[in-house]
Amino acid sequence: MANIFSFCVFIVLSLLCFSKAQHVKVYELKRGYFSAKFTNYGATMLSVILPDKTGKLDDVVLGYDLVNDYKNDTTYFGTIVGRVANRIGGANFILNGVTYKTDANDGKNTLHGGSKGFSDVIWTVKSYKKHSHVTFSYESFDGEEGFPGNLSVSVTYMLLHKNKLAVKMMAKPLIKPTPVNLALHTYWNLGGHNSGDIMSHTLKLFGSKITPVDSELIPTGEIVPVRKTPYDFRRPRKIGSKFDQLPHGYDINYVLHKSRRSRHLRKVAVVVESKCGRKMELWTNMPGVQFYTSNMLKNEKGRNGTVYGKHAGFCLETQGFPDAVNHPNFPSQIVKPRGIYKHFMVYRFTAH
Repeated sequence: MANIFSFCVFIVLSLLCFSKAQHVKVYELKRGYFSAKFTNYGATMLSVILPDKTGKLDDVVLGYDLVNDYKNDTTYFGTIVGRVANRIGGANFILNGVTYKTDANDGKNTLHGGSKGFSDVIWTVKSYKKHSHVTFSYESFDGEEGFPGNLSVSVTYMLLHKNKLAVKMMAKPLIKPTPVNLALHTYWNLGGHNSGDIMSHTLKLFGSKITPVDSELIPTGEIVPVRKTPYDFRRPRKIGSKFDQLPHGYDINYVLHKSRRSRHLRKVAVVVESKCGRKMELWTNMPGVQFYTSNMLKNEKGRNGTVYGKHAGFCLETQGFPDAVNHPNFPSQIVKPRGIYKHFMVYRFTAH
């Protein structure tokens, strides 16, 4: 009976969403000199404008001029990716004895939820206050891109004080258990989106282990220490300082240190661009973060005529571990009906 009721609720919500023609729009949040723009297409972060140490304002997020440009991109600039972010090896997994085949959009694997994941759908705007927040929601249907069960999803972007941006992602299965692993795929360049590469940015990352991958970027299932490897950012150093050992750059999941206090968010990273003085700090409740140095960018025509080349930005995508559905030793991403997936991120920006 409970399942029937949940299904009826989902149908009603879906019909309500369908009955209201969903227009793609841009929503700005602004406090003082700190502003950010978002769109309900893919619940995407379009821009973040910050002052540097001299007060000069720059957009520190890579992106395009028009929202329509996000509909055809393969970069996932600023989008919310899901239902399961990152990769699923072999585009399949077993849950409660049933094998589910997901959309293979990255060779024989699934990447960021499939060919039409959450980054390529129009979300409903549930709430918007310019000086406070914007909330987007999406009703994912049973079988979408191969995933089981109906899923109600929401993402809220919030300005906190004059220099903090918080992101709250939530998801609730209505009928069946399902894997959920949402991620925000923003490309950052603290020198400004058009300032060149991010090799001289200094990074400190609060993770002493990684989940190694094979040639297709699928985790092997191991969890290994970063000590004495080019993946070690436990002490601050320039992102490009060991590219001689990793010529293609970084694209790896770090196992984050647990917070020393229960119910507190984990510190993820501190990134500094010394020339302009901007610093970004990040916290989350997730166990992992994908550190990616835009290795696949190549002559991507972006905002204001800027052409983004390799390593023009970096991503710090807080997440569950990649391919966790196929590795029992990784933290589970399965959310059951009556359960709620909660993913929090907090950014703090300063300039000195």
